Order: sequence, then structure tokens, then C-alpha cells
Amino acid sequence: MFTAALVCGQPRKTLDAVPGKTPKIDGKLDKGEWSDATPIRGVLDWTHTFSPTTDPKDLNLKGWVKHDGKRLYFAFEVDDDLLYGIDTPRWLPKENPKAHDFVDGKPSREAFPWFGDEMEILLNATNTFQGNESVEGNGRSWQMVVNLTKSRLGGLGKGGLLEGEPRRDAKAFATYSSWIDSGAMIAATSVKPNRKGYIIEWSIAFDPCVEVEPGKFWSPAMGEREVGINIALGDLDTPEKGVGNFGNFHHEDWFSGGPKTRTQLNNFGTLRLRVK
Repeated sequence: MFTAALVCGQPRKTLDAVPGKTPKIDGKLDKGEWSDATPIRGVLDWTHTFSPTTDPKDLNLKGWVKHDGKRLYFAFEVDDDLLYGIDTPRWLPKENPKAHDFVDGKPSREAFPWFGDEMEILLNATNTFQGNESVEGNGRSWQMVVNLTKSRLGGLGKGGLLEGEPRRDAKAFATYSSWIDSGAMIAATSVKPNRKGYIIEWSIAFDPCVEVEPGKFWSPAMGEREVGINIALGDLDTPEKGVGNFGNFHHEDWFSGGPKTRTQLNNFGTLRLRVK
């Protein structure tokens, strides 16, 4: 078992989750609400899986991260010049005509949760890996999605949380669903007033979502801890803008890792859970 020190031959990118005040998860960046958090900036210098992002007017990100001892909090302000399903029709990819499928009002495991304008957080709570494996879909390692125009709780048309990968694993999908339904994870989205982007606020309970040791979930009493993290920003515009890319995606930018290996645990950056 290994703990990563390098990603693609370079030192791991790091973020600090510092103690701060509990924010209100409502998709609004209230004045001073995130002033005690660590800033996150992207995405011109992030890893580009599809078409490179070169213009901040096309796609840009400001984010923040902190914790209150019980939950981990992220906020993201995305600049995006064209919003899928809002400024464009809700077109579907040839790779999966069921990309937006819901069954009895809940997401289908056949759907693509990340198809749309969206953000993903991937966490490796133990900060270890065996080889090139990706997340398990439990408190030790997971990948979850917040989509601007669909969600488990709101259906098609309302943004929020969706089950991420490995979604075809029934056990992982059930775990993710339970986290959303129980409020172990909470997220809210809103379109910016100028319609040139959107806001995401995201709350993650350490118990059950950050299992740093078998049956043990991180708390400040354990002292500072490093966990593995990756963050993705997906941008879907018109099919024409994504010609040649999987699903006709325009952009998919990642905080850490290689264009084809970014979901592997050994490609993650580091999130340091700080204590006072």
C-alpha cells in the first residue's frame, strides 16, 4: 500500500481545509460567508481532458474550502458563457441516449450524472492506494457529482447532487443515494444573475463520508490529517463545440492528475484537514 508523494512526476497539489464558521448551503455566496476559507482557483492551469480551456470568459472557477469540525464545506463560483439546458436545448450524446434517465423519479444507474454543466469531488480518505485503482464508492474513497440542471432530489431540471462513479456498482450507487437522502451530503446550485455562470455550495459530513481508518471517521480530535482529493469542472455547450470529444463535451478540467488517469487514486492531490 502506498501514499502518493508525486503526481505525474510533479509534487502533489495541496489545499488546506481550515476550521471556519458553518455556512448556509443555499447556492448563494453571502458577504463574508467564505472569507475564513481557503481559496481555490482554476481552471486555466488545471488538467484538460477534452478541449483546452484558454479563455476565462469561456470557463473560470473561484472556489473555497473549510470545515467546522463535523462537516467539510466547498463553494464554487463558475464563470461559463453558455449554460447547457438553459441557454441550449437539452441535447443527448450519441454514446448514451439514456444520459438523463430517471426511474420512478430517481436517477438511473444507466444515466450519465456528469452530463451537463457540473462539478465533481473525488476523495480518498485513507490517502493510500495499491496501484492504479479508482474510488470504491464508500467512506474510504468516493466520487460524487453536482449537476446544474438535474439531481437525485429534484429530478430533471433542478440542480443538485447525483450519484457518481462507480455508478454501475449497485452497492456504491446505494451508498451514494443514502448519503444524499439522509443529508450526509447536501448541495445547492443557482444560476448567476447575469446568466454567465453558476454557484455551487456543498456540504459533506465527516461521518460517514470521510473514513480515514476502518470504522473511524475524521474529527479534529484525531489531529491534522491528509486525504487525497481531486476536483473536476465539466462544461457542456453545443454539440458542435465538442466535436471529436467523448459525449461532445466542450471542457472537462481537473485539479490534479493526467488527462486519462485523473480518476486514479494515485493521481489525486492532497487536502490537509487542519485543526486549530
